[in-house]
Amino acid sequence: MAHSVNMSDSDTQWYYCTADGTVRQGKDARGLDRMGPYPDAETARNALAIAKARNDAADAQDREWRG
Repeated sequence: MAHSVNMSDSDTQWYYCTADGTVRQGKDARGLDRMGPYPDAETARNALAIAKARNDAADAQDREWRG
């Protein structure tokens, strides 16, 4: 009889570890060092670029709001 493994969504998603720059599946990195979740390893590899793009967009919106 085969046993099914009960994995939560966080176990199957990908994370970027800021402490060592690795990409990991599941939440094995410390929470403060973890960025994600991301749907796949390639997206997790781009975590820093994604965060920078989002920050740049938010900064631009702030500048527009302030006038």
